Amino acid sequence: MNDLTGSTHAPEISDSVYFAPLLPWQQGLWSQMTKRVLASQQSIPHALLAAGMQGMGKRAFVWRLVAWLLCRERHAHLSGACGICESCQWLKSGTHPSLQVLPLISMPMRAEDSTTKEKPSSTTKDKKAAKTTSNTALKTKVDDIRALQPFIYQGGQGMRICVLDHAEQMTIAAANALLKTLEEPQSQVHLFLISDSPAQLLPTIKSRVQQLALQTIESSIAADYVTHALGSTINREAVGDSAIHQLIQLSNGAPLAAIALAQTPWYSKRALWLTTWQALRSGKRSSIAASDYWQNQLDIKAFIQLSELMLLDIRRVCLGLDELQKDMSLSEILASYQPIDSALETFATSLQQTKIALQQNVQEKFAYDKLMQELAYL
Repeated sequence: MNDLTGSTHAPEISDSVYFAPLLPWQQGLWSQMTKRVLASQQSIPHALLAAGMQGMGKRAFVWRLVAWLLCRERHAHLSGACGICESCQWLKSGTHPSLQVLPLISMPMRAEDSTTKEKPSSTTKDKKAAKTTSNTALKTKVDDIRALQPFIYQGGQGMRICVLDHAEQMTIAAANALLKTLEEPQSQVHLFLISDSPAQLLPTIKSRVQQLALQTIESSIAADYVTHALGSTINREAVGDSAIHQLIQLSNGAPLAAIALAQTPWYSKRALWLTTWQALRSGKRSSIAASDYWQNQLDIKAFIQLSELMLLDIRRVCLGLDELQKDMSLSEILASYQPIDSALETFATSLQQTKIALQQNVQEKFAYDKLMQELAYL
């Protein structure tokens, strides 16, 4: 399924991520990992992989574990890094000498800076340049891996940690260069690979790392967490059990993604999307009028995300499956009219083409006009 939150990164990073409370579904794994470290005869593997869909908290777990492993007082603070010792202070300042992170944009403090520096008043040219920079910054190249070698092989006392975020974004040359490090473990050196798309990792890489068991989340724990998180930010009456279950289902069971989905500007406009579609299809509203209206409701990227979700459910119903959105009247609408497969495919293609066009600085009004024309024929 597409990332319905529309976020490049799952909502797992903040300025206090090293010292944030442990997510409830990670208690068992945390206990297992910390006990292994504290047992004199055991330690954690040389290379670990935190993999899975966005919104499950894998980055939150890794950064928290990194802080605890480097903490000078970890034996006295089993639940997390102390936040006070010299090591923790280095982490807070982003200058820890025993931690290397690739790509640089994934450093928690840098990630925080990259979000807070974006201003609403940025010009279109600035936004396009920032987007290009961000996409490029996620790539890890062979020279980046080679630059880690002195840090990894320098010897000396104490633990050293390398975190490779977005590991699936490594170039082939970078992945092959990393293999040497994975094949020749160095004492007190630990590598953490993080990936949202582990299927894109080279098999030779995956065979040399041990995967963290982060993907299994009990439904009751996920529901409790999402209910509590949303109950403090939106009307509790709107956060019923069925609504929570739907959010989690739409997010493939990832609690943090479910929370982000509920807080997107477009999730509450799903019924309005259906109304617009029906008005366009019946000719009661022109595509230009609909375009003008929606331009005042959502930016084009949000509308695309909304349309992708609605299209997903329309396709499900047309295939005889239950819709995911139980709070919509989609089944009733499709009982009397179902779009043909070619129309569904045309609209899906148009959504993808619009994404590409937006990267090439196409005006939002033009993109909106085109999508409304396509929607009218769905």
